[in-house]
Amino acid sequence: MRPGLGKFAIALAVAGAAAAGGFAWYQARPTARSLPDTVTVANGRIEVERVDVATKLPGRIAVVDVREGDRVEAGQVLARVDETEMRAQLAAAKAFVQRAQQGIAKAEAETASREADLVLAEVELKRAADLRDRAVTSQADADRRLAQRNVAAAAVQAAKAAVGDARAALAVAEAQAAQVEATLADMVLKAPVAGRVEYRMVQPGEVVGAGARVLTLLDLGDVYMTVFLPTRSIGRVRLGAEARIVLDAAPDYVVPARISFVAAEAQFTPKSVETADEREKLMYRVKVQVPTDVLGRYRDYVKAGLTGNAYVRLGEDAPWPDWLAPRLPDVSR
Repeated sequence: MRPGLGKFAIALAVAGAAAAGGFAWYQARPTARSLPDTVTVANGRIEVERVDVATKLPGRIAVVDVREGDRVEAGQVLARVDETEMRAQLAAAKAFVQRAQQGIAKAEAETASREADLVLAEVELKRAADLRDRAVTSQADADRRLAQRNVAAAAVQAAKAAVGDARAALAVAEAQAAQVEATLADMVLKAPVAGRVEYRMVQPGEVVGAGARVLTLLDLGDVYMTVFLPTRSIGRVRLGAEARIVLDAAPDYVVPARISFVAAEAQFTPKSVETADEREKLMYRVKVQVPTDVLGRYRDYVKAGLTGNAYVRLGEDAPWPDWLAPRLPDVSR
């Protein structure tokens, strides 16, 4: 054999071995080419529900406690609006509450005094009536005592009404104080859900208006892929059925999922959807949801926008191919 041909044979052998290895890897990786008729596939992107954290009232941002990329828990304090003015209003409201309480005490004391006057007037009226009956005093004196009793009774009613007014004033003052306290609570911005900070729109010291967005969170408990299925497949898809997601960035892993939403109406094929049959014009939007228990373990790996395929089982009893068995990375270490 000539020397040149020997080198060429060796190169062919190496290339053939590499090609065989590549083919074996290609056959082992998840691919739609080995799908049975009972499983359909559609492409999509991972989507994460976004939650905006915004101010309710205008004010100056005092502090922002988180940065982009930070993980937060539900109820965690994220930012604060300057509370100086509202603290002063709260102090004034509490002073009005104390003043109303003192007004009630004063009105109740006045009522007690008027009731004592009424008791005395009743005693004097009875004594005047007895003296009149014994002809010791005149009818005019008895009539005068009766009038004094009636005036005392009216004073008691007026004092009781004053107590009611004072209690109403206290209720108004307490409501005003509660309103200020609620406003103060709204000036502390807390995370409505557990997730990750995606955007931080303001910095401490900035003055913002009512409804201004301060932060945007990614709700890591609500992760899904939206895909579109043709009319011929959608009738065999059950809400709540099992599904699988394989991401382009991690083709060796198979993420278990479920069908959480199927649109009630069809729509024309979106431009971003690649269909095998160009004649398919009407598609149904389907949401493939990742379970919360899986998200709890792999929350740090969740990234919105990752492309991939969703595999949907057509029929409840249809078997899954072996290569679509759930396969996730080990994060126990």
